[in-house]
Amino acid sequence: MKYKTIITISVLISLLAACAPASEPEPIEITPPEPLKLTVMTHDSFAISEDVLEAFQEQYNAEVQFIEAGDTGTAVNKAALAKDKPLADVFYGVDNTFLSRALDESIFEAYASPLLADIPDDFKLDPQNRALPVDFGDVCLNYDVAYFEENDLSPPETLEDLLKPEYAGLLVVENPATSSPGLAFLFATVGHFGPEGYLEFWQGLVENDLKVVNDWETAYYSEFSQWGGTRPIVVSYGSSPPFEVIFAEEPIDQPPTAAVVGAGSCFRQIEFVGILKGTPNRELAEKWVDFMLSPTFQEDIPLQMYVFPVNPNANLDKTFQEYLATPDAPAFLSPTDIAAHREEWINAWTETVLR
Repeated sequence: MKYKTIITISVLISLLAACAPASEPEPIEITPPEPLKLTVMTHDSFAISEDVLEAFQEQYNAEVQFIEAGDTGTAVNKAALAKDKPLADVFYGVDNTFLSRALDESIFEAYASPLLADIPDDFKLDPQNRALPVDFGDVCLNYDVAYFEENDLSPPETLEDLLKPEYAGLLVVENPATSSPGLAFLFATVGHFGPEGYLEFWQGLVENDLKVVNDWETAYYSEFSQWGGTRPIVVSYGSSPPFEVIFAEEPIDQPPTAAVVGAGSCFRQIEFVGILKGTPNRELAEKWVDFMLSPTFQEDIPLQMYVFPVNPNANLDKTFQEYLATPDAPAFLSPTDIAAHREEWINAWTETVLR
């Protein structure tokens, strides 16, 4: 009997042990992989919303660092000087006025992003896909709507109109040697009148009481009649009228200014992105280029950098949809011609207009 009791007790102990809850296993700590680092060189005007940047970083477990390298010309020079030891993986911000220099320096690796299929051919200036278009902006004449209504005067529709006596003393422009929009407007006149005829046009403007200032801020906010000046026509941007609505201190229904977008009267600046040659992060660099061409980034562009998406799938703010005027036939100069003659045209302009 004692033997049976011992067996019974042993069985009970075994059953209780089997039914007892198992002890909690030691937690296993999983360390997430370190974010991949991507360095993007830009001009000083680059901007991106935090949530848009975060969307890319989260999707690819990446940390994007930006290097501001000065204005467009300075940034291109820095990238060219460092091409044997690139300062970044990607360079954004070279435009069509400096594109030829960047391509001649061979700073980019070719990359045919699949998103190029969505972008109109007019924006693609490098058939080898070393520099891919991201955004554009049109430099155009702007005029003060109220001035022309109050003076019963029709606003100009073409560059040639500016030579008429009724527009004497009405125009202010920026010096192309010191101002980006001033240089773009000079290019518009060269593209429209040709290298043989643009100086005659400028001489006519001088005789019609042209005013020249050094920068856009002075031209727009000091000399332009919309902001208290005496000149109702100014060289600005095709986007300026909708921005007058967006940034108005008091809500307004109509922009107080309008852009002149007649054939050949505007010059289109296109900005590009490229993968810098020698990057060790080629795969992530490709993802960033794709991202810049995608609607997510493209829709962020206008209110961040005041330029416009090249991807037609990007939706624009309704104010731009309603008031943005884009020229059907902007003046055109090839990047090669600009690179070859930029200084020549500026010097000839200076001799004609300022001396």
